[in-house]
Amino acid sequence: MATANQSFSQILLGRPLETAAAPHQAIGKVPALAVFASDALSSVAYATEEILVILALAGAAYFTLSIPIAIAISVLLIVLTISYRQTIFAYPGGGGAYIVARDNLGELPAQTAGAALLTDYILTVAVSISSGVAQITSAFPTLYPYRVEVAIGLILFMTVINLRGVKESSSAFAVPTYFFLGMAFLMLIVGAFRWATGTLPQVSSVEMVADSLQPLTLFIILRAFSSGCTALTGVEAISNGITAFKEPRSRNAASTMLAMSGVLMTLFIGITLLARAVHAQPSEAETVISQIARTVYGGGIFYLITLISTTVILIMAANTSFADFPRLAALHAGDGFLPRQLTFRGSRLVFSWGIALLAGMASLLVIIFQASVSALIPLYAIGVFLSFTLSQTGMVVRWQKVSKMQPGEEIEVHGAIMRYDSQWRWKQIVNAVGAVMTFVVMIVFAVTKFRDGAWIVIVLTPALVWSFFRVHHHYKSVASELSLAGESKPIAARPLKTLVLIDNLHAASIRALNFTMSLGESWTAVHISIDPDRTADLQRKWAARMGDTPLVVLQSPYRSLTEPLQTYVQQLRQESPNAYIHIVLGSLTTESYWQQALHRNSTLAFRMAFRQMEGVAVTSIPFQLHNLLSEN
Repeated sequence: MATANQSFSQILLGRPLETAAAPHQAIGKVPALAVFASDALSSVAYATEEILVILALAGAAYFTLSIPIAIAISVLLIVLTISYRQTIFAYPGGGGAYIVARDNLGELPAQTAGAALLTDYILTVAVSISSGVAQITSAFPTLYPYRVEVAIGLILFMTVINLRGVKESSSAFAVPTYFFLGMAFLMLIVGAFRWATGTLPQVSSVEMVADSLQPLTLFIILRAFSSGCTALTGVEAISNGITAFKEPRSRNAASTMLAMSGVLMTLFIGITLLARAVHAQPSEAETVISQIARTVYGGGIFYLITLISTTVILIMAANTSFADFPRLAALHAGDGFLPRQLTFRGSRLVFSWGIALLAGMASLLVIIFQASVSALIPLYAIGVFLSFTLSQTGMVVRWQKVSKMQPGEEIEVHGAIMRYDSQWRWKQIVNAVGAVMTFVVMIVFAVTKFRDGAWIVIVLTPALVWSFFRVHHHYKSVASELSLAGESKPIAARPLKTLVLIDNLHAASIRALNFTMSLGESWTAVHISIDPDRTADLQRKWAARMGDTPLVVLQSPYRSLTEPLQTYVQQLRQESPNAYIHIVLGSLTTESYWQQALHRNSTLAFRMAFRQMEGVAVTSIPFQLHNLLSEN
């Protein structure tokens, strides 16, 4: 059975990889673009539409403002790209905003940046999967009642793929990502050609989102700008995942970052221009991408393929979170702000606990919000712009430190090398401008979407930061208690009292007795009496088999297995405060989980009962039933 379980695991996840194979799991620039950029690239499918939805509040006459707004967002993208390229070279170990904030702003801003990013990664999975499912249910309405089940199924699928390793996920998701890019650029080229030749028609049969008209104000423009900034979510992903790249890591990551930003900006501006050329309308019935493709191609197979590629990339966008969330969580855990389990790599050299945690939290959000994109989207993007702001601010502080260094001087900080840079001033200005811009976007997001659900993230982020510091305090307390600093006492043996629990006299209890006798220490057999008839039967067997060896019987009038033994152990500790109490008990081990469930499995109850009692150790001696079955 164990072999069968192992075989199933290997079929599902692949054969285990040695630790030495980690460098061979690194990926190149082409697959890395699919792994780390799918979130950012997929956002062009809805960023232009988000701008038009807000401008519709002032009327369709102002839709032309979408072009300067898209250009302004592209300028911000350029600033972020320059900044994160600097971060990639400054911190080759990865970590992005978290590491930058930790080194330059302090622990509280670092944990705030980390909490914001971790929250945003979870929301990215929930939003992108729900958005993809919405596309599927639009094509197949009969699936709408099962949208939550479909969404969770897709999350599980992506979880399994990512548990198979970085190389496996990059191979699986490269094709759909580049398929979307090919179809998007083809749509732009055909649309531009038809516009240049005067054969490009306008959108028809689309009803614009109905809302009461408002005067055009600076606030509406800022709101449209911030909504369009959803195109920038995921930009930081590459700086967080530098360690997944082949050597030279920083150079490959920086090149991938540049390629991603170039493609993203081209698609975003191109789709916005094409949307204005065809007079696309924000509509609840049809997406802007669908309107553009339908108008450019006039329907037909290319229109259908474009929609399919868009649906696939929206689902694949979740993979950016699966690539980055486990790495960022591992950094937090390594610093002692999250459970240490998140630093452990699984059989395929990926952070399995982080992947599982991400899948579980995203699935929970999908269930709570019923896979509704409109319900989830207000929670989205605030966290990532908070991390942008902290990262940019951290780099401003870093350049100030660099300005005080001498040419040729180097300082190592948390594994990163800080060197003097003669161009520090203009780099600091770029980061300062980026920090102000992203801060403004974050505030507008928080204000305009507060009532729609953004308050949840605003409350959740401080709560997460508080919990991070509670975890950190626990680890520091544990380290303090375990420390031997100043301890000069020699290590000396202490008295040992061994108790062997005897429930019945059979092969399993005999094995426990054999183990105890092999220790060469005196021991006492103990039986907890719940059934008088059964106790009397045991005493007869004991006398026949063990002779004069005493058997201590502890009465349990309330049928508790642990309380009489706890009382007995406390008495022994009072008699010998310096002695260790060693409790030995036999346990049955079966071939399968369902067989194991048929037995009492009281070992766990005894371990829980004595885990808080100092100087007590519980040893379980397993008796493998499959050995007995095979012998017979």
